[in-house]
Amino acid sequence: MKAVGLAGLACAMLTLGVAAPATAAEAGRPRMGDVQKALSELAKSPEVLGAIGALYVDGKRVGKGSGGTRLLDGEGGRIPAGARFRIGSQTKSMTSAAIMKLVTEGKFGLDSKLSEVLPVVVEKDLVERADEITVEQMIHHTSGIPNWYTPELIDYFDFETKYTPMELITKSRTLPREQEPGEKFSYSNTNYYLLGLIIEEVTGHSLAAEFEERFFEPLDMDDTYLPTRWPGSIKGPHGHGYFPDENGKLVDFDDQNMSFGYAAGGVISTTDDLSTFHRAFATDKILTKEEKKALNAGRSPSEPDRSPNLNVCDDEGTYGRAKGSSPGFNALTFSTEDGSVQLLMSLTLATEHSDPAIDPLAKKAAEAVLCPGK
Repeated sequence: MKAVGLAGLACAMLTLGVAAPATAAEAGRPRMGDVQKALSELAKSPEVLGAIGALYVDGKRVGKGSGGTRLLDGEGGRIPAGARFRIGSQTKSMTSAAIMKLVTEGKFGLDSKLSEVLPVVVEKDLVERADEITVEQMIHHTSGIPNWYTPELIDYFDFETKYTPMELITKSRTLPREQEPGEKFSYSNTNYYLLGLIIEEVTGHSLAAEFEERFFEPLDMDDTYLPTRWPGSIKGPHGHGYFPDENGKLVDFDDQNMSFGYAAGGVISTTDDLSTFHRAFATDKILTKEEKKALNAGRSPSEPDRSPNLNVCDDEGTYGRAKGSSPGFNALTFSTEDGSVQLLMSLTLATEHSDPAIDPLAKKAAEAVLCPGK
């Protein structure tokens, strides 16, 4: 089956906690809208099969909702509002946080070279110029390492082949470099596969175990996990997302290839748990202010705002946002800088996840909750 071109595994925008949006209005919180109503309206769009979401104020859920159905053609009933979903590239904020903690622990530095912290990439010639590329450059997508998640290298409709992270990194070696290390921003999931392997190399633990020990267990994120057993399906009742094949027929992407997630986009969570993580990040419970400042220092001025259509409520950046996406779903988090107001949504789709119609639809739903009457 011919592969269909995608924008990326999970196009994370302003990853919350790495780049901070402006603070919420201090003169009093505005009135919030009805989450259920907003999601019901959202799910009426032909592009959105199902939508779940929840609103949080000061860490407490104050509204939730579910629109649409679990399966195509109105089948499967409504998705439980508390169901698990794939968070896509919101996983990257967990990976970068784990890396930063290892830096603080003295395991390596942000300026450490890839060849030093993961020697196998030199031994097997997996990454060109590994002796020049730094950990910081991989975090901020300025390393210039090509992205393996491209239609030239993999078949997105291949749900069964098990690839190791190293095998996928090896695929990227066949693509030409297009920039100098540190020169500019260039989104590549390969960076985060390498960061995941660095975490495992340095700690001697699996990435899933590190996430559990550092984040999920301390924060009581009991419904969140990084799949480790094939096929890595979502546990419990949940929405199925679909993606069109080359003939336009919608294919169920629920059991998508879990090899294509890992440290770049593999975590499965709930609105409650994901809001807990982002709020803990915002309130310096995961990284200190100093650690976040150090982590953010290498951010490239050339990094684009890849989805300006998701600037909600105003142009002041009151609500920062993070997005994860892949065939079949979009996962969105909107939050004030201090984490005091958060809206989380998971959309299961009946179109390409990069369909330009999705962001305006999501923005309309978010504004109906966060700034009704705008």
